[in-house]
Parts: sequence; C-alpha cells; structure tokens
Amino acid sequence: MTTSLADHLRSLPDESLAALLQLRPDLVVPVPADVSALAIRAQSRVSVARALDGLDQFTLQILDAARLTRNPDDATTATDTVLAMATSGPQPPAPTAVRAAVGRLRALFLLYGPEHALQVVPAVDEVAPYPAGLGRPAAELDPRTAALCADPAKLRRTVLAAPPSARAILDRLAAGPPVGSVPPGALQAPPLGAEDPVLSDPTNGGAPTGSPVRWLVDNRLLVPVTTGSSTASGTVELPREVGLLLRRDTGPLGPLRTSPPPVAAAPREPKAVDSAGAGQTMEVVRNTEGLLEQLADEPAPVLRSGGIGVRDLRRLARTAGLDEPTTALLLEVAYAAGILGELEMPGATTGRYGADQQVLPTGGYEVWRAASLAQRWEQLARAWLTMTRQVGLVGRRDDRDRPITALSAEAERASVPATRRAVLGVLADLEPATAPTPQEVQDLLDWRAPRRSRGRDAAHREVLAEAAQLGVTGLGALTSYGRLLLGDLTSTDERGDDPLGVHADVESGDPSGAARALDALLPAPVDHFLVQADLTVVVPGPPEPALAVELEAMTELESAGGASVHRVTTASVRRALDSGYTADDLHDVFRRRSRTPVPQGLTYLIDDVARKHGGLRVGLAGSYLRSDDETLISEVLADRRLESLALRRLAPTVLCTQYQVGRLLGALRDAGYAPVQEDGTGSTVLTRPRIRRAPARVSVTTRTLDPLAAPKLPMPRLLGVVEHIRRGDAAARAARRAPAVVRGGAPGLGGGPVPAHTHSEALAVLQQAVRDKALVWVGYVDAHGATASRLLKPVSIGAGYLRAEDERTEMLHTFALHRITAAVVAD
Repeated sequence: MTTSLADHLRSLPDESLAALLQLRPDLVVPVPADVSALAIRAQSRVSVARALDGLDQFTLQILDAARLTRNPDDATTATDTVLAMATSGPQPPAPTAVRAAVGRLRALFLLYGPEHALQVVPAVDEVAPYPAGLGRPAAELDPRTAALCADPAKLRRTVLAAPPSARAILDRLAAGPPVGSVPPGALQAPPLGAEDPVLSDPTNGGAPTGSPVRWLVDNRLLVPVTTGSSTASGTVELPREVGLLLRRDTGPLGPLRTSPPPVAAAPREPKAVDSAGAGQTMEVVRNTEGLLEQLADEPAPVLRSGGIGVRDLRRLARTAGLDEPTTALLLEVAYAAGILGELEMPGATTGRYGADQQVLPTGGYEVWRAASLAQRWEQLARAWLTMTRQVGLVGRRDDRDRPITALSAEAERASVPATRRAVLGVLADLEPATAPTPQEVQDLLDWRAPRRSRGRDAAHREVLAEAAQLGVTGLGALTSYGRLLLGDLTSTDERGDDPLGVHADVESGDPSGAARALDALLPAPVDHFLVQADLTVVVPGPPEPALAVELEAMTELESAGGASVHRVTTASVRRALDSGYTADDLHDVFRRRSRTPVPQGLTYLIDDVARKHGGLRVGLAGSYLRSDDETLISEVLADRRLESLALRRLAPTVLCTQYQVGRLLGALRDAGYAPVQEDGTGSTVLTRPRIRRAPARVSVTTRTLDPLAAPKLPMPRLLGVVEHIRRGDAAARAARRAPAVVRGGAPGLGGGPVPAHTHSEALAVLQQAVRDKALVWVGYVDAHGATASRLLKPVSIGAGYLRAEDERTEMLHTFALHRITAAVVAD
C-alpha cells in the first residue's frame, strides 16, 4: 500500500525533517506553511531538478535502476530489486555501494517509503524522462512493436538482420538518449522505380538499399513519435526492450563506476607549484595597477550599450604590454573588486559612446594600493571567484550578432561562480600539487555532477586558464594559498548567514589564512634601492608603499618584475620639484634609500634642474612671465621658438601673453626652460597631478560562490523551521476540526454560508470567554477576503478590537471585531 509523501514526512521525527531541509535548502525559501506545502515543494520540478543536479553519476544510475524496476501495479520497488539490477552487469559494483547510493536518494527524498516498497518522486520522470537513457516500453509506443518485443527470439533475429548502417543507428540510440530527429522524407517510401539517395550499402556493391531509418521503422525496431498526421519528418524512439537487448554486454544501466575516474598525473613538487603561482600573483597585481593608472590618466568612455569599446580595450592592452583577453580579465576582476567604476561626466555630448560616463579607478583604489601585495591579490582573487561575469564571452558575438565588450551586461552569467567552485573543487580534492589535464578535470566533473557539466567543456577550460593567469594555480595544480582561499569561501557557503559577523575577518582588515600563506611565499617588501652610475635605480623586490610613491614621483619606470628598474631623468626630477619636493628633499631620499653610493652625476642633475627650476614665474594676464634675472627675460623674449606666444615686455623683468597659464608653461618647458607657476600672492603653485576617481563601489567578495543557491542554515535554525512547519500543520488540522458554524463566512464578506450565530451573539460569547478565560473557536475574514478559523483564548475586547492568545503559537494577536463572523466555545 503506497502512501503520499506528505503523510511520510508527517511520520518522521523533527531531526529527519531538519536533515532534509539541510540537504535541500531551497525547500525553506520561503518557509512552507505546513507539511503538505513542504511535500508539494519537495515534489516540484524545480526543486527535484536542483537535487538531481548535485548527484554523481553512480547515484543517478541507481536512481534509474529504481525507476526501471518499479512494479506496474503500485509503482513501487525494493532495495533488493534495485541491487539485483545494478549487479547484473559484467562488472557489478559492491552491494554496499549500491545500498549507500539508495541511502543518499532516500535522504534527499527522491526515494521514500520502506525498503520493500520504495516510491520515486513523480517529478523525477518529468525532469529526466528517459531512465538510464532507455526509451519507453513498447506497449506504450506501438502495439505491433509490443508484439515483436514479446517474442525475444524473433526480436533478436530482427536485430541481427539489420544492415550495418541501421545497426549503427541502433547502437547510437541504445547508448542514450533513445530519441533522434528524422530528416524530411526519411520515413516515406521512394517513388516506384526510383533509387533512394539516402543511403547505399557499400557491402552490396553500392546497390541502393533504402533509408536505414525507414528499414528500422518498417521492421518495428524504431517507432515514429511525430506529432500530427504527417510522418514526413519528426522523431523516432527506440523501445526499451530493444535498448536492453543491445546493452546485453554492458548491463541495463551501462558501465557503473562507484568512484571518480583516476588521474594519471603524478603530484608535482609543492614548493615549485607555490613558487610559480606566487610569481604570477605579483604579475597580476602589477598589471592591474598599471591598467588602473592608465585609466586614471586617460579614462575610457562607456559605450551607449555599456562596457568599454574594442578600440579602448586594444589601446589599454597595447600600452600595458598584454593581450586583449588578459586585459579584459583584469578589468572585469578590478571592477568586481570595487576598485574600478564609472563616473558621470556632466555636460557631455551624445554620440557613439554616449559620452556621459567614463571608466576610471574608484576611491577604493587608494585603499587597495596601500595594502600589502598578498592582500591586494586576495581581494582580486575573491572577486574573480564570486563575480557573475564570464570573461571568456568578451570578444564573441551575442544573439543579435553584436560584439560582447568588456564590462558590458551581455557577459553576465549567474551560474559562473558555481562553475568555478566545481572546477577548483576537483583540484582541491586531489592530492596536493597534482596537476590533471583539462580532459581529466572534465572527466571528473562528468562523474561528480553529470547534469551540471553536460555541454560546459569550454566554460571549464576557461576557468582553468583564468585560474592560471590569476595565480590561483601554478604549473596546472592548485596552490596552497589558493586551496586556503577556496576553503574559506566554501566554508562561508556552508556556514550560511552570519548576522553577528564573527567570521568576517577579511572585511575587518585582518589578513586571512590565504593572504598570510601567500605573504610567506612572496619576497619581503624592500625599503631601499640601488642607484647605478648611469642614473638607473634598481629596486631588488616589491617596494613598500611609501617607497613606491617616491619612485613614482622621482623616476621613470623602465622595466617591472620581481626586481624593477627605474631611471632618473631631467623630466622626472622636474616633476618631483613641481609636486613640492625641494632639492634637499631629493638628495635626502636618494641618500637614505640607496644602498650604493649616490653617483655624482645624479647629484649634479638634481642641483642643475633645481637651480633652473622656478627661475621663471608664470601668472595670469592671459598670463605673465617674470624673473629676477633680466638677462633671462631678454633671452626668452628673443627666443624664436616662443614667437607663437606673442610675448610682450611689461617691465625689465616681466613679460605677458594673451594665452592661458597652461599653454605658456607647456611652451616654455618644450623650449627647455624650467618655469613654475605662482598664484596672485607670488607663492609657488604645486602642480601635483589631478586625480579623478569614480564613486566607491561595493566589492562582490561578500557574495557566496553560488549566488543561485539557497542559504544554508545551521541545524538549530532548521529545527526552528521544522517547529514552525509542525505548528502550521497542526493549525491546518485544527481548522478542519473547527465547528461548521465557524468555518462558514459572513454574507457579503467571505461569500460562504450564513453562520448560525449573529455578530452580536459572537461578541457575547467572546466577552464571556474573557471572563472565564476559556478557549473559543473564532471564525473571521482575513485581509484577502478569505474565511479562516482559529482556536483562541480571548484576553480583552475594546476599541473595536479583540486581543487573544493563539493556542497553537502562544502569541497575542489582534482581530478587528467587524471581521469576526462567529464564535463557539471549544469543547
């Protein structure tokens, strides 16, 4: 005798229901009202599909065995029957593995009931209509085919008589799925006397033999399942009996593998893997910083359709010395990390770019830049793991044949974080420093979650390539700090919500375990450099933030890497003087930071530029030029390179021009002079570069690895949810036990039958119940106009409202008196 899933769930203890909700967290969003609602949701297509997506290949095959062995009379099966089918192949699995798989299916309630009468949730047949890749029984497809299948000897002879081309079709459909599309005309007989061009049998000297599909249909081995009256084109299906006959060598379920396929690659040296990954992390941080500095100097306009244009992406890649896919990846990761954003440009003109927004660093970029190298990388890596952007789509074309650009909405894919977790999870579960090939990773994913990995080979390879580019993996293996980072994010998913923030160590500024592990692998930041005789400055490691600021102000970068090389030039010294440094400051920096003697050439260069610096003063006239050196003023006035400025002498030491200060300064510097700007009081104006920043953005690093997944709640909260469901179930049963007069509705309100009590009589009953502290069945009309009933203990009546304690929830509720339709004292 079969039972419904709702009745089966009611019979379970609270701990078993909580375990179900823990395994299938989507069932509590929102919390079901009662057990019946929980059972309906557990049998829905969406929830069942989610549960099936998380099952491995072996467990799915055992579920198929349960579906294939169901009794036609009551649609039940037994564990022993499933075990018999699973072990009927040439390489049978261990019985304990089969029983463990049945246990997993029962824990998910895809199978429920006692072991001798297991029932399959009906939605499984809707989500996966062909168990084990086998078609429907012949009796459900065609009576004549059923008659053929009823005679096993005749069926075997018919299969053996099939031409090679037809047998190839049978073998293909027997492997699953059992349906195939038929081209137009393949099921129609050719005109009398005409040759069929569909197929010819090469073993018969090339003589035409007719369509192999039509041969199979004519011999009842395939059944047309086309819709409508025409069979000129459509679909054919392989009956289940024929498929089982063709699988006689492999078993009805096909090859069974109880464990994932092995990886042939031997583990590498862990230190080599971590060293390779750590070197790549330095490149990632350096290249990201370089791209953002480029965007700070020359922001990229946002296209009208969103994102950065192809030409701007190509320009950024060329300047940074990267390829375009890597540039797109770093831009997407920086945007997801909140250090790159968009800024509204007031007074912009319309056009191809829209020209009202520009992409440039945000205010968070300065905070990111001041952190340690390991923390900067971790922020980028966390953003990559959790962002819902598939960077591999950049450069391709969408459904409307338009190119998908970086940072555009067309690259959004909500399932990408789960894909990254699945791929890296495969690497994390292997022995440390094991580097499987991409095909081995795909094979492992196909066994772990075949429904999720089907058709996603390209996406999985993209994840492996991006992980290598970002330094999450090294030499093809997951690094030790990458393993820690993935474990931290995965534990956050399993931990569920954290309202008190006791686990949020990264956001508080403390280095995480991954950052500390990476920091131990990276070279220590240096606070010094080596000055060469040719005025090059060698920094033997990653510079400290303060040293990096000084180098940017005083030198020009020539080459970057683990040890960067800079050069001191006249322009770099002048830029430092313009930003507020004095000659003494520059001498002090080089004397304090250099571990080698400062060359005399550098000292002379600084003194020479400083001596000339500020000898000319620029102000507004349009702008003016003054100097205490009258000879210098005369030289400038006579310089033919400055004729375009139309300089005029106002005094022996003052010249003026109609042009603005910026043009005057630029022309003088191009001519080899070293002027400085002064304000109206004669004080020097420091010309630090103007830094524009986009508004601050929230990083996506607070997301989980699977934004589509329901939150996973701890067991105490799940037990509370179960208690709520139990109460709702009790309320539903109590409402069914309420007197008929209470379940009825008031005329004009609920639309039900007229109650036996009038409204005044109901009030009298409630007033007496307040005095007696008695339980009362109360019928009322809710805010949606539906009639309802509750068992209440009235507390007070006044101001048009009844205050009463719900017997089920032990909570006080307020009811409007005009909505109460009846009241009956409970027995």
